[in-house]
Amino acid sequence: MRTNRVLLAATASVLAFALTGCGGDDGGAKVPSAGGAGTSASASAAGGGGEDDLAGYVKGQREWVKCMRDNGIDVPDPDETGQVDFSGQGLALKKNPKFMDASEKCSAKQPAVPESVEAANRPKLTPEQIKTKREYAECMQKNGAQDFPDPGPDGYGDDTNSGASGWDQSSAGAQRATRTCAPIIGAPANPPAGKG
Repeated sequence: MRTNRVLLAATASVLAFALTGCGGDDGGAKVPSAGGAGTSASASAAGGGGEDDLAGYVKGQREWVKCMRDNGIDVPDPDETGQVDFSGQGLALKKNPKFMDASEKCSAKQPAVPESVEAANRPKLTPEQIKTKREYAECMQKNGAQDFPDPGPDGYGDDTNSGASGWDQSSAGAQRATRTCAPIIGAPANPPAGKG
Protein backbone atom coordinates (compact mmCIF):
# COMPACT_ATOMS: atom_id res chain seq x y z
CA MET A 1 0.00 0.00 0.00
CA ARG A 2 2.84 2.42 0.71
CA THR A 3 3.94 2.00 -2.86
CA ASN A 4 0.54 3.33 -3.86
CA ARG A 5 1.06 6.36 -1.60
CA VAL A 6 4.48 6.95 -3.13
CA LEU A 7 2.96 6.59 -6.58
CA LEU A 8 0.21 9.03 -5.57
CA ALA A 9 2.86 11.56 -4.55
CA ALA A 10 4.70 11.02 -7.83
CA THR A 11 1.43 11.43 -9.70
CA ALA A 12 0.84 14.75 -7.98
CA SER A 13 4.18 15.94 -9.38
CA VAL A 14 3.23 14.84 -12.87
CA LEU A 15 -0.12 16.59 -12.51
CA ALA A 16 1.71 19.89 -12.24
CA PHE A 17 2.57 19.47 -15.92
CA ALA A 18 -0.32 17.45 -17.31
CA LEU A 19 -3.57 17.09 -15.46
CA THR A 20 -6.02 14.61 -16.86
CA GLY A 21 -9.57 13.84 -15.98
CA CYS A 22 -13.05 13.41 -17.22
CA GLY A 23 -16.35 14.78 -16.12
CA GLY A 24 -19.98 14.63 -16.93
CA ASP A 25 -22.83 17.08 -16.87
CA ASP A 26 -24.83 16.39 -13.75
CA GLY A 27 -26.95 19.49 -14.09
CA GLY A 28 -25.15 21.26 -11.24
CA ALA A 29 -24.46 24.97 -10.96
CA LYS A 30 -22.62 26.53 -13.87
CA VAL A 31 -19.06 27.69 -13.31
CA PRO A 32 -17.42 29.96 -15.90
CA SER A 33 -14.43 28.42 -17.64
CA ALA A 34 -11.17 30.10 -18.64
CA GLY A 35 -12.59 30.74 -22.08
CA GLY A 36 -15.83 32.22 -20.73
CA ALA A 37 -18.12 29.26 -21.46
CA GLY A 38 -19.87 27.58 -18.57
CA THR A 39 -19.21 24.09 -17.27
CA SER A 40 -21.13 22.17 -14.65
CA ALA A 41 -19.83 22.13 -11.08
CA SER A 42 -20.65 19.03 -9.09
CA ALA A 43 -20.96 19.42 -5.34
CA SER A 44 -20.74 15.66 -5.00
CA ALA A 45 -17.30 15.71 -6.66
CA ALA A 46 -16.14 17.84 -3.80
CA GLY A 47 -16.72 15.01 -1.37
CA GLY A 48 -19.51 16.65 0.61
CA GLY A 49 -18.18 19.56 2.66
CA GLY A 50 -15.47 20.46 0.15
CA GLU A 51 -17.65 22.67 -2.08
CA ASP A 52 -15.62 25.79 -1.24
CA ASP A 53 -12.41 23.83 -1.81
CA LEU A 54 -13.66 22.74 -5.22
CA ALA A 55 -14.72 26.26 -6.27
CA GLY A 56 -11.36 27.69 -5.17
CA TYR A 57 -9.46 24.93 -6.93
CA VAL A 58 -11.40 25.38 -10.20
CA LYS A 59 -10.79 29.14 -10.01
CA GLY A 60 -7.07 28.56 -9.44
CA GLN A 61 -6.91 26.12 -12.33
CA ARG A 62 -8.58 28.71 -14.59
CA GLU A 63 -5.93 31.25 -13.59
CA TRP A 64 -3.19 28.69 -14.37
CA VAL A 65 -4.76 27.94 -17.77
CA LYS A 66 -4.93 31.68 -18.56
CA CYS A 67 -1.26 32.08 -17.60
CA MET A 68 -0.26 29.13 -19.80
CA ARG A 69 -2.20 30.63 -22.72
CA ASP A 70 -0.61 34.05 -22.09
CA ASN A 71 2.75 32.26 -22.40
CA GLY A 72 1.95 30.65 -25.75
CA ILE A 73 0.62 27.23 -24.72
CA ASP A 74 -2.96 26.39 -25.73
CA VAL A 75 -4.25 24.60 -22.64
CA PRO A 76 -7.83 23.23 -22.49
CA ASP A 77 -10.27 24.68 -19.97
CA PRO A 78 -10.49 22.82 -16.65
CA ASP A 79 -13.56 20.63 -16.18
CA GLU A 80 -16.01 20.95 -13.28
CA THR A 81 -13.53 19.27 -10.92
CA GLY A 82 -10.61 21.45 -12.04
CA GLN A 83 -8.97 18.72 -14.10
CA VAL A 84 -7.26 19.74 -17.36
CA ASP A 85 -7.47 17.04 -20.04
CA PHE A 86 -4.44 16.94 -22.30
CA SER A 87 -5.81 13.84 -24.11
CA GLY A 88 -2.59 11.85 -23.96
CA GLN A 89 -0.35 14.79 -24.88
CA GLY A 90 1.21 15.05 -21.41
CA LEU A 91 4.52 13.34 -22.28
CA ALA A 92 4.95 15.24 -25.56
CA LEU A 93 4.23 18.53 -23.81
CA LYS A 94 6.73 17.77 -21.05
CA LYS A 95 9.41 17.45 -23.74
CA ASN A 96 8.41 20.77 -25.34
CA PRO A 97 10.78 23.53 -24.09
CA LYS A 98 8.08 26.17 -24.66
CA PHE A 99 5.68 24.21 -22.46
CA MET A 100 8.34 23.74 -19.79
CA ASP A 101 9.13 27.46 -19.82
CA ALA A 102 5.42 28.38 -19.51
CA SER A 103 4.97 25.79 -16.75
CA GLU A 104 7.81 27.35 -14.78
CA LYS A 105 6.43 30.86 -15.25
CA CYS A 106 2.92 29.75 -14.21
CA SER A 107 3.78 27.31 -11.44
CA ALA A 108 2.89 29.80 -8.70
CA LYS A 109 -0.61 30.11 -10.14
CA GLN A 110 -1.36 26.39 -10.15
CA PRO A 111 -3.12 25.42 -6.92
CA ALA A 112 -2.58 22.24 -4.94
CA VAL A 113 -5.38 19.73 -5.33
CA PRO A 114 -7.61 19.97 -2.23
CA GLU A 115 -7.97 16.73 -0.29
CA SER A 116 -11.74 16.71 -0.86
CA VAL A 117 -11.26 16.95 -4.64
CA GLU A 118 -8.48 14.37 -4.62
CA ALA A 119 -10.63 11.95 -2.60
CA ALA A 120 -13.61 12.44 -4.94
CA ASN A 121 -11.43 11.69 -7.99
CA ARG A 122 -10.00 8.44 -6.62
CA PRO A 123 -11.35 5.33 -8.29
CA LYS A 124 -13.58 3.13 -6.14
CA LEU A 125 -11.61 0.05 -5.10
CA THR A 126 -13.02 -3.44 -5.35
CA PRO A 127 -13.31 -5.58 -2.20
CA GLU A 128 -10.32 -7.60 -3.48
CA GLN A 129 -8.20 -4.45 -3.89
CA ILE A 130 -9.13 -3.29 -0.39
CA LYS A 131 -8.22 -6.73 0.98
CA THR A 132 -4.84 -6.53 -0.78
CA LYS A 133 -4.16 -3.09 0.71
CA ARG A 134 -4.98 -4.39 4.18
CA GLU A 135 -2.69 -7.40 3.71
CA TYR A 136 0.08 -5.10 2.51
CA ALA A 137 -0.31 -2.79 5.53
CA GLU A 138 -0.28 -5.76 7.91
CA CYS A 139 2.84 -7.17 6.22
CA MET A 140 4.61 -3.80 6.40
CA GLN A 141 3.79 -3.42 10.10
CA LYS A 142 5.00 -6.95 10.92
CA ASN A 143 8.25 -6.62 8.96
CA GLY A 144 9.81 -3.43 10.30
CA ALA A 145 7.49 -0.54 9.42
CA GLN A 146 5.38 -0.50 12.58
CA ASP A 147 4.22 3.06 11.85
CA PHE A 148 2.84 2.13 8.41
CA PRO A 149 -0.79 3.31 8.37
CA ASP A 150 -3.79 1.03 8.04
CA PRO A 151 -6.06 1.70 5.05
CA GLY A 152 -9.47 3.19 5.70
CA PRO A 153 -12.76 1.45 4.90
CA ASP A 154 -12.48 2.61 1.27
CA GLY A 155 -8.96 1.12 1.01
CA TYR A 156 -7.24 4.50 0.95
CA GLY A 157 -5.25 6.08 3.73
CA ASP A 158 -5.28 9.62 5.01
CA ASP A 159 -3.05 11.04 2.28
CA THR A 160 -2.55 14.75 2.17
CA ASN A 161 -0.98 17.10 -0.35
CA SER A 162 1.51 18.37 2.21
CA GLY A 163 4.22 16.09 0.86
CA ALA A 164 4.95 14.90 4.39
CA SER A 165 4.93 11.15 4.82
CA GLY A 166 2.75 9.63 7.48
CA TRP A 167 5.46 7.08 8.28
CA ASP A 168 9.25 6.85 8.25
CA GLN A 169 10.15 5.45 4.83
CA SER A 170 13.89 5.90 5.27
CA SER A 171 14.48 3.52 8.19
CA ALA A 172 16.18 0.20 7.56
CA GLY A 173 13.06 -1.58 8.86
CA ALA A 174 10.82 0.29 6.43
CA GLN A 175 13.09 -0.50 3.50
CA ARG A 176 13.25 -4.16 4.51
CA ALA A 177 9.46 -4.28 4.89
CA THR A 178 8.98 -2.64 1.50
CA ARG A 179 11.14 -5.31 -0.17
CA THR A 180 9.48 -8.14 1.76
CA CYS A 181 5.91 -7.01 1.10
CA ALA A 182 6.29 -5.78 -2.49
CA PRO A 183 4.99 -9.02 -4.06
CA ILE A 184 1.64 -8.55 -2.28
CA ILE A 185 0.91 -5.50 -4.41
CA GLY A 186 2.59 -6.88 -7.54
CA ALA A 187 5.76 -4.79 -7.28
CA PRO A 188 9.20 -6.37 -7.73
CA ALA A 189 10.97 -7.07 -4.44
CA ASN A 190 14.25 -5.69 -5.83
CA PRO A 191 13.45 -3.08 -8.48
CA PRO A 192 16.26 -2.14 -10.87
CA ALA A 193 18.17 1.06 -10.14
CA GLY A 194 16.75 4.08 -11.92
CA LYS A 195 18.66 5.82 -14.64
CA GLY A 196 19.41 9.48 -13.97
